[in-house]
Amino acid sequence: MLRSLSTIFWLGTKELRSLFGDLVLIGLVIYSFTVAVISQAQSNSQELHHASLAVVDEDQSELSRRIISAFMLPYFQAPVDIGESQVGPLMNSGRFTFVLDIPPNFQRDVLAGRRPALQVNVDATAMIQAGLGSGYALQIINTEVAWYLARSETSVPAPVNLVTRIAFNPNVTTAWFESVMGIINSVTMLAIILAGAALVREREHGTMDHLLVMPVSPFEIAMSKIWANALVIAVAVVIALYVVVQGILRVPITGSIPLFMGGVVLYLFFATAVGLFLGTIARSMPQLGLLYILVAVPMNLLSGGATPVESQPVWLSTIMKASPSTHFVSFAQAILYRGAGLDVVWPQFVAVAGIAGLFLALTLWRFRAAVGATGA
Repeated sequence: MLRSLSTIFWLGTKELRSLFGDLVLIGLVIYSFTVAVISQAQSNSQELHHASLAVVDEDQSELSRRIISAFMLPYFQAPVDIGESQVGPLMNSGRFTFVLDIPPNFQRDVLAGRRPALQVNVDATAMIQAGLGSGYALQIINTEVAWYLARSETSVPAPVNLVTRIAFNPNVTTAWFESVMGIINSVTMLAIILAGAALVREREHGTMDHLLVMPVSPFEIAMSKIWANALVIAVAVVIALYVVVQGILRVPITGSIPLFMGGVVLYLFFATAVGLFLGTIARSMPQLGLLYILVAVPMNLLSGGATPVESQPVWLSTIMKASPSTHFVSFAQAILYRGAGLDVVWPQFVAVAGIAGLFLALTLWRFRAAVGATGA
């Protein structure tokens, strides 16, 4: 046992030297946990931010001025007064995403209960901003009109006082979610690519034959590649959480990072085993890339990071429960966002460990068969 552990350790150090000598793969690791995470967090915005707004105020009343003043940062830029004849040209040029047109006698008609029309022109080529901004504009206008009517004797109090409390992400900031999801997706991607590339690289360079004539077993070769590549990814995850997520993006992490890293290590046994399994099938790096697309992309898309598992068809969500990526996303969100402890996430840890153990056994069996065929 000690000799086998020593062999696995020294073969792993050889694997690390080989990995750090491949500048392309090292560049991919650095990019995936820095630039890719930052760009995903900041460019895939799902909230309204600094939307351009113009106003045509044909009423010039107290109510119209109050409505205009309610459109404020950070959701909307300062409203710009324009004339009615400028609406078409400015919308066509893309100068404004929203143009609010308040008709004449708007305040008088509201007080008389005539339900006057108020027009909001929206440039829907900015699709996300258009959808969110329309909802925000409707809410702002209704709130200001209700406040104004509340001062009159004819106002009727609302039947329900709705109070909304948003937990774990009070401002519904996309970066808080996307930054961690970017790290999770990178873990799956790199674990598969690095482990698979390690085996394909041995085959392409002809060094697999050298390993086979040494007094080492296929199990020792496989485990050395698993721990070496998993170590690189685990270190990169820790650096990304502290430096990129907390330091650069200023995303608060509520839970225990060491507990999360314990789950990451369990998941890496599965993901690196998938990479080795694909490496036994692929004969070149292009083939490995195609196999990665077929396996890893559906895992990431259906794991619950992009869309909730509950929103998927029943048969598909049932299948995805057998994927460790689904449990990985579940306990990552629970720990990092909600501050869950081991007493909450241990079922996901057990599921990941169990599935990873089964797939690792299958991978080792496949690896022995592939190595045996290579040696023959």
